[in-house]
Amino acid sequence: MKNIILGVVIAVLTTTTLFAQEIEQEKKAIKDVIQTAYVDGLQNKGNVEDIEIGFHPGFNLLGVQNNMLTKFPIYSWIQSFEHRKKENPAPPTEEEKINCDYLLIDITGNAAMAKIQLNRNGELLFTDYLQLYKFEDGWKIVSKIYYRH
Repeated sequence: MKNIILGVVIAVLTTTTLFAQEIEQEKKAIKDVIQTAYVDGLQNKGNVEDIEIGFHPGFNLLGVQNNMLTKFPIYSWIQSFEHRKKENPAPPTEEEKINCDYLLIDITGNAAMAKIQLNRNGELLFTDYLQLYKFEDGWKIVSKIYYRH
């Protein structure tokens, strides 16, 4: 009887450990997408290919303006990004660089939400809530809401 109980306890602990490792791997994959496509890509004048890999084509940036919901699709954001980069192609200096703090990543199945804060030189600029789905080719950012500080 003791051997059965011990076996069950070991099986539960092993399964729990494997599940926790899998969740941590998924969180790392989500952070990598956010860092590469959003922070290094859109915010710090990265390359369009990385942005397009990390953002789903149906992505919308949602905001509130004059008590109305606004939508800014990824293709418009990329056009704006390309225009800014063309006007000033130099990479950002350390003082200009946007940094990201990951406050929360919550995953349920193939859906995830990341709460992050963007700052420059220690000044808090935005708190962003990014929603992601996992597709066959990995995690994609599908929408964003934000608060400007």
